[in-house]
Amino acid sequence: MCGRFTLIQVEKIPERFDVKIIVEVNLKKRYNISPDQLVPIVFQGSPNKLEEMIWGFIPHWSKERSKKRPINARAESLLEKDMFKDSFLKRRCLVPSDGFYEWKKLGKEKIPYYIKMKDNSLFAFAGIYDIWISPEGKAIKTFTIITTEPNELVKEIHERMPVILSKENEKIWVNKEEKDINKLLSLLKPYPAEEMEAYPVSKKVNNPQNDSEDLIRPVKIFYLGRQNKLDL
Repeated sequence: MCGRFTLIQVEKIPERFDVKIIVEVNLKKRYNISPDQLVPIVFQGSPNKLEEMIWGFIPHWSKERSKKRPINARAESLLEKDMFKDSFLKRRCLVPSDGFYEWKKLGKEKIPYYIKMKDNSLFAFAGIYDIWISPEGKAIKTFTIITTEPNELVKEIHERMPVILSKENEKIWVNKEEKDINKLLSLLKPYPAEEMEAYPVSKKVNNPQNDSEDLIRPVKIFYLGRQNKLDL
């Protein structure tokens, strides 16, 4: 799964994603984006639009705002689940990021790792969104990040990884006219491991209230065998 990520290079978003329309977005550096928070999302269209949405999916047909809202959707079952199918076909989006966290099990411990591009570049997760109307008549926009099998790098840390799109595939993913289901599904694959790197970071990232640059700094792990204690 993907449960935390960063968006630090916010000033590069408009040019990087060909955004011409920005709708009330707070473009501040984020080192620990967590579920149920507002996140800048790139909409379908040309020119693209940027608007904040809540991370945690609510389908438009839902009768209530459930407490359990999916933050991830498995690529393999998008068409099998009514919750995601309509958005996959009609409401695809890009989730800008420059890195994400996954936790590796080591004994009884779970160690956070930060995973990013070797060149520190900005990229996009494949996402889908929906618009739910609350009982008060307010439009609530929410999204989820699509996940797939891990590449050779990530599989040493976790059994799933978010779908990261190439620049070329980003354009296909947000193309409203693209209706070829097989073509769209073919984009939802692991990103090349050779272009990425990962390293352990502080457990401070476990607390969503922590949001500072020190969260992405590498730390050393001292594993003490059977005691399952770590010095982070």
